[in-house]
Amino acid sequence: MAGTDRPGIPGTLDELETPAAVVDLDRMAANLDRMAAYARAHGLALRPHTKTHKTPELAAEQLRRGAVGVTVATPREAEAMASVADDILVAYPPVGRARAERLLALPSRVRLTVALDSVEALRDLSSAATAAGREVGVLVELDLGMRRCGVPTAEEAVALAGEAAELPGIEYRGILFYPGHVREPVDEQGPALDRLQRELDLRLAALRAAGLEPPVVSGGSTPAAYASHRIAGLTEIRPGTYIFNDRTTAEIGACAWDECAYSVLATVVSTAVPGQAVVDAGSKALSREELRAPDATGFGALLDRREVVVRAVSEEHGILDLSRTDWRPRVGDRVRIVPNHVCVSVNLHERLWGVRGDAVVQSWPIAARGRERVGDEVAAAGD
Repeated sequence: MAGTDRPGIPGTLDELETPAAVVDLDRMAANLDRMAAYARAHGLALRPHTKTHKTPELAAEQLRRGAVGVTVATPREAEAMASVADDILVAYPPVGRARAERLLALPSRVRLTVALDSVEALRDLSSAATAAGREVGVLVELDLGMRRCGVPTAEEAVALAGEAAELPGIEYRGILFYPGHVREPVDEQGPALDRLQRELDLRLAALRAAGLEPPVVSGGSTPAAYASHRIAGLTEIRPGTYIFNDRTTAEIGACAWDECAYSVLATVVSTAVPGQAVVDAGSKALSREELRAPDATGFGALLDRREVVVRAVSEEHGILDLSRTDWRPRVGDRVRIVPNHVCVSVNLHERLWGVRGDAVVQSWPIAARGRERVGDEVAAAGD
């Protein structure tokens, strides 16, 4: 079967070695357009989290549609995204001098902002910024219910913001929170959003009273993204998953099933056990993350047969449950699996393949995966 005339890109899905990370380009474009239109309509700055795709070329598409900058979690992501973005938020505390110094080594044209929740991280960042002769912005991270990172009280938020406003090399730019605990079905999120609003209002009032009015109030996640306009005071949203969506997003009603743009192409390798089929996409292609949605099980579902779920995974095996379908695959058949959590799955692959129908028309290396400094692995390979 003939390939495309682009070197390294096969012509069809049948030519890809499996498991392979596949992106439906038309669905992805529609997802990008929808979120960009929503943010514009509600006067919200869009700063997408690139942890989902980890691909500079896709970040460039988000920026082209009006994103004010990008969000990252790791120094490696920051270094990779600096090739396309001049405004980067690191939504992860830069604890330790090495991490802070690595971030401050980003190109000087990058407007760098860092979220943190401790004096220790703040002082490390100040020292690194002063030594580098540059200024870095700080967002004080709040815990509004996620119980992961973030100062838990208004008093602690005021104290940390006050110190950020005084330290050399630091510009206090506002506050940040992650509403990742809001994971109810979309039409049931109202009470959780109301609780979040009350907690946010307390912090905003305390900061204003202390003369520390936050220029930026950064929040947002894909499950609650399209309710962001309901949160008074919010200025910026940081959804990530929306570019591709996944099974969790669909199960809670944050997207339609036909808006899932990412799937893992897999091959049926065994049908020996009645009632199931085994594919070559296991935990090292899909991840082992369970579904964070009510009344659903498994580790993924087939893109074109949603009732067929991946019942179990081992490292290289995925077990398809055939109990709710009359479809009986044969060894060698290809299937496309929508994983429970797309961000984790993408991180397990080296490359994304862009498709339209069965035609493979684009390919991108997932450049921001891993931990090494961008370029170091190339140098190491030459040693």
